[in-house]
Amino acid sequence: VRIPFATAHHASIAKQVIEVDRELQPQAVKRVLEVQDDVLVATFSTLTVRLARLTLNAFLENVDLVVRTISEFGADSERRPT
Repeated sequence: VRIPFATAHHASIAKQVIEVDRELQPQAVKRVLEVQDDVLVATFSTLTVRLARLTLNAFLENVDLVVRTISEFGADSERRPT
């Protein structure tokens, strides 16, 4: 799965946030996250199609939350002086 972001920094933030949560069934689901330029690349390997669907749905929900959070706070927080 390839998820494009506005910047490489945003893709990196998404990767870091999502990586914190380990898979609930690590013996049945393998996930590899990478950032290629401004794209978050997720590779999944599962034992069943059902697990693939559930895993992908959960991943996309997490990506949605990260994207909404970045759009709400990311741009403004980067422009604020420290």
